[in-house]
Amino acid sequence: MANGTIAFDTLSTSGQISGTAKSVDTDYLAYGSAKSWINFNGTGTIAARDSFNSASLTDHGTSDYTHTITTAMSNANFSAHATGDVGTVGDFAVACTYDSTRARTTTTISIRIGTTGGASADTDVASITINGDSA
Repeated sequence: MANGTIAFDTLSTSGQISGTAKSVDTDYLAYGSAKSWINFNGTGTIAARDSFNSASLTDHGTSDYTHTITTAMSNANFSAHATGDVGTVGDFAVACTYDSTRARTTTTISIRIGTTGGASADTDVASITINGDSA
């Protein structure tokens, strides 16, 4: 059996979605949705709670993580957003998606998480979202 191509401008449903939205423009699917995301526990033995297009997660030490995605981005200039919760009353996590000790690649992003006071801190709840063009 030969493989082929399906081309369409709008993806529609038979009515399984509640509400009024029953179609979505394919440009939104290609350009407007996250290309990868991960929600993980960053304390102790780190573990993903849920993810999309995620190959692995590496713990380099306190508050220092690398997320590797499965399908590469077209270049390393993609947008990445990271968040975390250090669980301290009156404080919140500050996430940095640029780590000068590790180069960003088309398949990896390294982040560091710390408190608003600047101290590194592991976090119970962390997430990373990547937007941009897939390769």
